[in-house]
Amino acid sequence: MTAGAPILGAIVAGGQARRFGSDKALALYQGKPLIRHAIDTLRPQVAALVLCGRDHAGIERIEDRPEPGLGPMGGINAALHRAAASGLRGVLSVPVDVLPLPGDLVQRLGTDALACFDRQFLVAFWPVELAAGIDDYVTRGGRKPAELLDRLGARRVADPPGIANVNRPGDLARLGRDIF
Repeated sequence: MTAGAPILGAIVAGGQARRFGSDKALALYQGKPLIRHAIDTLRPQVAALVLCGRDHAGIERIEDRPEPGLGPMGGINAALHRAAASGLRGVLSVPVDVLPLPGDLVQRLGTDALACFDRQFLVAFWPVELAAGIDDYVTRGGRKPAELLDRLGARRVADPPGIANVNRPGDLARLGRDIF
């Protein structure tokens, strides 16, 4: 456990990166892999950290719940149940391919109610009380985070200036001095 808020940090990184053409999590931005950016930003803000859908040295991997291959909601669902079992207040989720992530996510999103960034909505705080309902949503075939966030009335927080989703190599190039 680290000194951050009593929440679980969950990096959603299990996608197949079809549009990117290679492993997005390992693509370099400012000299380090995208996954390292997510880890370095999230780790000081949370009590514990997990990686949804992939392996990376030094970070615990959790599998989608209730079964592998369910996309971001499967990983978030698994993280919520891990947080509940660990006595934590909720989950702060970030996708591996959104950057730059601000170092004050907990302050921006809070830890009292469901909240997400307006456009980069997988950057979100999920209260542990939602675990059973999200498990039901995913078990019944729900896979759309934006739909669920809207249905649950998530508080929307303005995206920080310059934050972007990396879907193609050109997206990194537009962010600056990047090497593949």
